Amino acid sequence: MQFVAKTMGELEQHIKRINDKLLQLLKNYQQLQKENSRQSQLIKELQLAKEKDNQQITALQEKVSILKAATSKMNETDKKAFEKTINQYIREIDKCIGILSE
Repeated sequence: MQFVAKTMGELEQHIKRINDKLLQLLKNYQQLQKENSRQSQLIKELQLAKEKDNQQITALQEKVSILKAATSKMNETDKKAFEKTINQYIREIDKCIGILSE
């Protein structure tokens, strides 16, 4: 009978240790979920900031091209790129006019 009681006590201790470990794992899992959520939000914010920065870079590059054209300090490659951009804008404007006149 004493052997059974000792075994039952050991079994209860073993179950308690397993339960404690499961609770700790659950706690760790919940912390990781919160951290993952924070990291996902940070990634979204950084992606938006990157997109905004890219738009600003594009706008500044266009301004540089316009300033170069205005001061006549463009080399042939820059002139061709500028003309290509202007022609693209003209095509887009023509499309808009075509859509509006329908």
